[in-house]
Amino acid sequence: MTRWIRTGATLLFGAGIGASVSRLPSVRGGAEEEERPGPLLGLLGSVPLVPVPRVQASELTVSPGGSGTLMKYGFPSLANIKTRESYVTSYDPRTRTASWVIERLNPASLNGPSDRKYCNFKEDDSVHVFHRSTNADFRGSGFDRGHLAAAANHKWSQKAMEDTFYLSNVAPQNPHLNQKTWNNLEQLCRSLTKHYLNVYVCTGPLYLPRQEADGKLYVRYQVLGRNHVAVPTHFFKVLILEQADGRGVELRSYVLPNEPIDEKVPLDRFLVPIETIERASGLHFVPNIMKRTSSLQAITAR
Repeated sequence: MTRWIRTGATLLFGAGIGASVSRLPSVRGGAEEEERPGPLLGLLGSVPLVPVPRVQASELTVSPGGSGTLMKYGFPSLANIKTRESYVTSYDPRTRTASWVIERLNPASLNGPSDRKYCNFKEDDSVHVFHRSTNADFRGSGFDRGHLAAAANHKWSQKAMEDTFYLSNVAPQNPHLNQKTWNNLEQLCRSLTKHYLNVYVCTGPLYLPRQEADGKLYVRYQVLGRNHVAVPTHFFKVLILEQADGRGVELRSYVLPNEPIDEKVPLDRFLVPIETIERASGLHFVPNIMKRTSSLQAITAR
């Protein structure tokens, strides 16, 4: 737990939120409360359940999971864009991982005849051999090949599911995180399709600074294998939740450290302002969404 708290502080340093804060107000139902001291003391443990923007959007009438619809809210960046059967990615050849992956979930995309047992992790031949990861890089590393676009999100098509096994859709992930809390977050994304028309999910790695003994901030991360695959310090997920009948869109954003996390910690603890991710990643989400609407209303995170 101590390790998790230290990494949480790293997140807020990297986002420029401030290192001197030890207690922050929490916003619930429009009323402000003070966080009570507990086992999650530390900056990330004190992050409030922040307001999330709400913007107008219209219904989609397109095929399930199709990547052609993913430009609706624009892309967070425009470098090295690659399109798959059911997701779009921006690949970073320096880290040998994606900068981000966008996918669209709805009930139709989550159901179908696809079977994971027919899928295998594979190199992405569209990436130059100098700049891509291989299965050998992960072998014996102690890290999982963590999906960015999750395989279970694309049962509608065997090809769509197989595409999620390209190593360009993978980043080194702590096994406990991958199999526990991160998996819970993926399940949450899928469960939201019961309440929203479409759930757009943008996922990616973060490499955040940490304050060291000399008081200075450094960005340090491990690399794996012959190809020096970068191990992220954190991961983010940005959810764009379309309500039915054009009633609006909710925006939620999460950041999790690439470390074991106590399963008792609720996922709401990892909600952060979208600006935190934009600052830390160099990506932009809100400007693209604002192109779809003339208004932006803050609501309280659930």
